[in-house]
Amino acid sequence: MEHEARSARQLWVDEERGRRRMPDPVRTAAVRAVMITSVTLIQAVVAFLCSLAGSWLAFPVTVSAVVFTVVATWSVLDVWITRQVWRQRNGVVSEPSSTARRPIREKHEEGRTGTASLSEAA
Repeated sequence: MEHEARSARQLWVDEERGRRRMPDPVRTAAVRAVMITSVTLIQAVVAFLCSLAGSWLAFPVTVSAVVFTVVATWSVLDVWITRQVWRQRNGVVSEPSSTARRPIREKHEEGRTGTASLSEAA
C-alpha cells in the first residue's frame, strides 16, 4: 500500500537492472572518448559558424577540427580495443558450445569401444 502511494507521488521509480558495471579500464577509455568526441563536435560547429561569418579563425579551427576528428576516431577504437583486451585477460571463459562437433578421433574411439563391448556381451 505504501509502495503504491509512494510511486504515485514520484515521477518514476528506478528498477535495478541485471547489467554489470563496465571494468575500470574500459570505463576510463569510454569517458575519455566521449569527452574528446564532444570537444570535436563543438569545434566542428565553431568552424562552421566561423566559415559562415567569414572570420579569419575559420581556417585554423577547421584544421584543428579535422585533427580532432582523427583523434576522436582513435579514442573510440581505443574503447573497443581496451574492452577486447580486458575480456581476453580477465573475463570470458572460452568453451565449445554443446552444438560443437566432437573430434573425429573421439568418435572413432567411442565407436570401437561401443562395438567391442557389444560383441563381448554376445
